[in-house]
Amino acid sequence: MPRTFYPPPATVNRLVLLGASNLTVSLRQIIQCLQHHCGGPSEILVAAGHGRSYGQDSQFLGRELPGIIASELWTQLDSCKTLPTYAFLTDIGNDILYGAAPAQILDWVGWCIEHLQQQSAQIIVTDLPLASIESLPAWRYKLFRNLFYPFCRLSLDEVRARARAVHRGLLTLAAHQPFMLQAQHPEWMGADAIHHAYWKRDAFYQQVFRHLRVSPGTAGLNGCKQAVSQRWLRRPKFAYKKVLGWEQRHPQPSGILLDGSVVSLY
Repeated sequence: MPRTFYPPPATVNRLVLLGASNLTVSLRQIIQCLQHHCGGPSEILVAAGHGRSYGQDSQFLGRELPGIIASELWTQLDSCKTLPTYAFLTDIGNDILYGAAPAQILDWVGWCIEHLQQQSAQIIVTDLPLASIESLPAWRYKLFRNLFYPFCRLSLDEVRARARAVHRGLLTLAAHQPFMLQAQHPEWMGADAIHHAYWKRDAFYQQVFRHLRVSPGTAGLNGCKQAVSQRWLRRPKFAYKKVLGWEQRHPQPSGILLDGSVVSLY
């Protein structure tokens, strides 16, 4: 018997998600937590990927992605219809281990925030897990640096100094721009000090998104807080990436969730 397909329900909001490994491994969970507070179905724009940089090309196991600010996400965002928009930026300290200077990292993050503000987005940015980085033993730092960032030669003291500078810069940005800066306390972090502990992710993201204000006009059946347990009907594929030097492209949106939310991955 042929399968019956129904048209997707109308989207009530837009989610813009930017980050690297923490966003990648918890993407579906983050979407579900956001929709619990903001409602759905959603139009979801994502720039993520293991080892992703905000401002430069990055590689991970033979896969290369452009910097987040150079991705096609921004062209798509500018062409979208007007919807209540909620944005989440994380994994900002990733670029320290690529050798980027704190001022450059802050410029990249500021650029993203400025463009999201043009969409009247409510924006949440995770701060660097500074306390975890300060308490990280040197031997463990070298182990994880050599595993995840084999070309990095920064000492732990240099990483700490740059992390402090980025932290101070984020505080300054938050004092002058309308976004929420979310602290990352040691109890949420794993052994490497930069990734969230697996068993604490759901509680962490629920805490992160609990202060979001639901925009007027999203009340009703579709706009109510989501109780559905999200799963992929079709997993998203990158709009553009290189694998061992070969370019691959996929039209967007490329992912669909159980509630009809569509996901574009850049």
